[in-house]
Order: sequence, then C-alpha cells, then structure tokens
Amino acid sequence: MQTKEILKKVRKIEIKTKRLSNDIFGGEYHSSFKGRGMTFSEVRQYQFGDDVRAIDWNVTARYNEPYIKVFEEERELTMMLLVDVSGSELFGTSTQFKKDTVTEIAATLAFSATQNNDKVGLILFSDDVELFIPPKKGKSHVLRIIRELIEFKPKSKKTNIAAALKFLSSVMKKRAIVFMLSDFMDDDYEKTLKIAAKKHDLTGVRVFDKHDEEIPNLGMVPMLDSETGNVQLINTASKSVRTSYKANALRLADYYTNMFKRSGAGTVNTRVDENYVKKLLGYFKHKGR
Repeated sequence: MQTKEILKKVRKIEIKTKRLSNDIFGGEYHSSFKGRGMTFSEVRQYQFGDDVRAIDWNVTARYNEPYIKVFEEERELTMMLLVDVSGSELFGTSTQFKKDTVTEIAATLAFSATQNNDKVGLILFSDDVELFIPPKKGKSHVLRIIRELIEFKPKSKKTNIAAALKFLSSVMKKRAIVFMLSDFMDDDYEKTLKIAAKKHDLTGVRVFDKHDEEIPNLGMVPMLDSETGNVQLINTASKSVRTSYKANALRLADYYTNMFKRSGAGTVNTRVDENYVKKLLGYFKHKGR
C-alpha cells in the first residue's frame, strides 16, 4: 500500500472512530474503568448543593464561613491492545474483512483512552509476538498505532493466543486495562489466560464472520486454510461436512467464552456484519454498574 493511501485510510478511520469515542464511548469508558482512588485536590467555599460531609471544619473555623474539601479521581491508567494479525483475520464475506472491523474497534478504544488521558500500547501477535509498542499518551501515538494496524505485514499466518498472553504478563508489570481482539480460532490458552486476567482488567473481543461458523451448500469447492496455506477440495454439499465444520467453530467459540468467564475476564462477541458500537456500549454499561 502506498504511503498516500495509508495516510488517507488512517485519516478515514480517525474521523469515524474519534467521533464515536468523543460522542459515545468517552463517558462510558471512564465509568467502566476507574482510577485507583480519590486524592485531595483543594479547599473551596461551600456552595448550595455541596455534600455537608465534605466540610473542612478547621478551615471553616479559621475563616468563619463554610469551606469544603475537594477530591479528584487519581487516574493514571494504561490500556494495552492485543491484536491478532494471523491469516484468518484476512477473511470476510460481508462488507469487509475481520481485520478491518478489528482495526476500527481498536482505534475507537485507543481514542477513548486518550480522551481520558490514559496511556495506550499495542501488541500485534500471530503464533509469535510480531510487534510491541510500549504505552504512551497522545494523539500522535494513537495515530501511529492505527497506522500499524492498517499496514503491518506479519511474518507468520498462524495463531498462538497463549504466547501473546504470556508476553503481556512479562512486559506489563503494573495492572492495565487489556483488550484482546481476535477471532479466537485457537485453544489451549486457559493457564496463561488465568494468569493475565488475575493481574489485569482483561476483555476478549471476538470478531467473526458468519461463514466462520457455517458454510453454504456450494457443491465441490477448493478451500484455502489461511493460516497454513493448504488448499483442499471440499464437498460442501455433504451434510456431515457442513455439520462437522459448524461443530468445530462452535467448539472454539464455546472454549473462548467459558475460559474467559472462568478467568474472571469480560467477553464481547461481534460479527463483521453486525453493529459493534451497540455491542461495546452494552458491555461498558454493564461493566460500569
């Protein structure tokens, strides 16, 4: 992709997702992920409607009129985005690839964090960690993250979620807000997931295509495994083939849901042709209660 095209695409995503984060997600994000506590800020004169429990009696006695203590939320949070860049993300039978939806969601989350003055970092993974951008603040940093999400070319097409979570635990020593975005076409990551979820506020965002879960009857068709590169001639007219395909997809989806729930982590499921804004908003509202 040419530099001019990349910048144009970054700008397009920035406009779309920044509006979402400003208008919709900013407040919900803040409510869902609070700081570590309240710290003293200042003393000011009492105003009608202030909580009388906040009156500073020493200052009030000194000036012979009521003053109250003002506290502010101590907010120094870090968001880490773990994004799957394996071969299966370049699949889509609707309006766009899974990768495109993942990029939009990641950009929206990053702008929401920036709006709340939080740091944002990025880990791109396949069956290995492909890129690590340490957390930083600022719009230019978020734009760099979006650019990497658009143009990055992974070395491997395979997936290893356990390896990504293990890397997260090794580089992030302090508690962080973590969003893992993937189609979760992998298993055997229960142990590393439990360790990561115990340390961080972790949410899995599963982005999938409707034909990840079932294939239509198209007769004999060549099918490419995007993670291994193997092409096989598949008889999609066979009911047992379609049933087996669906059963395997549901097994992986169930594994993802069950493992995240058991580990105390949150889950969001959104299909490429669905409105991910509604799904994320619903999740944030539920989490902020």
